[in-house]
Amino acid sequence: MQAFSVMPMSKDINLQPGEIYRDSIRVSNPANATEDLHYSVGVSPYSIVDDSYTVDFVTTTNWSQIVDWLEIEEPTGTVPPNGTKEVFYTINVPNDAPSGGQYAMLEVRSVSDNPENSGIAVNNIFELASIIYARVAGETRHEGEILSNSIPGFVTNGQPSVSATIINTGNVHESANITITIKNIFTGEIVFPVGEEENSFNEIIMPESTRFATRQLNSLPALGFFEVVQDVSYLNNTENAHNTKVMIMCPLWFLALSILTLGTLIGGVIGAIHRHRKKRMVF
Repeated sequence: MQAFSVMPMSKDINLQPGEIYRDSIRVSNPANATEDLHYSVGVSPYSIVDDSYTVDFVTTTNWSQIVDWLEIEEPTGTVPPNGTKEVFYTINVPNDAPSGGQYAMLEVRSVSDNPENSGIAVNNIFELASIIYARVAGETRHEGEILSNSIPGFVTNGQPSVSATIINTGNVHESANITITIKNIFTGEIVFPVGEEENSFNEIIMPESTRFATRQLNSLPALGFFEVVQDVSYLNNTENAHNTKVMIMCPLWFLALSILTLGTLIGGVIGAIHRHRKKRMVF
């Protein structure tokens, strides 16, 4: 299996009905490679099957008709170590192409240069893809909502996550921006983001789909009271766009120790009361 890279990883393009669009991807063989990279490029549909955004690159839908419009000019090639090959493709957009989003993947696979090994095992293939997000001009609908904006209130496992559920009821993909800021309630110190951490990220919301976007926050202190702010920017929606909540981080061991300590104190108090009552009864 030979590693390589493909750029860009995705491309957002605008198309006109009847247009012939030409573009390219770059396939690179790393400098530390010990042999030439032999590759093949194919086209697959790209769609989403659930709110966790599991990818389906087999089923052709109304949103992946672009697969039939796409042609790779040179679908096979060779790249030497520390080399790059530009692979061109054309999109022949039909005059009656439907308005809105169209999606496909350009799949790049490493292949064997040994003719006797043409039936190469799947586990010996290294595969990458460049995703095409296309908008076909016409009657496009930009519609959708932020269904939820969720922050946990009490966390015991040390791995909190925030989430947002976003629906796209339009006919073209949209971008949602989610920003998270966390500070210590008592000191005012910003604990997220810290250093090179990114507190803002974008999510693509495909047409006629719902996305459950979640972000795990692994770098927070294990114990403390924090103010968490999550802002979601999506199609100028204001409902559920902003959420501020106090989040308590308390590891299970600390919770158990606190309960044990409290139980010991209560037991001590009860014991002292009983001893005091017995002493009064004696006198």
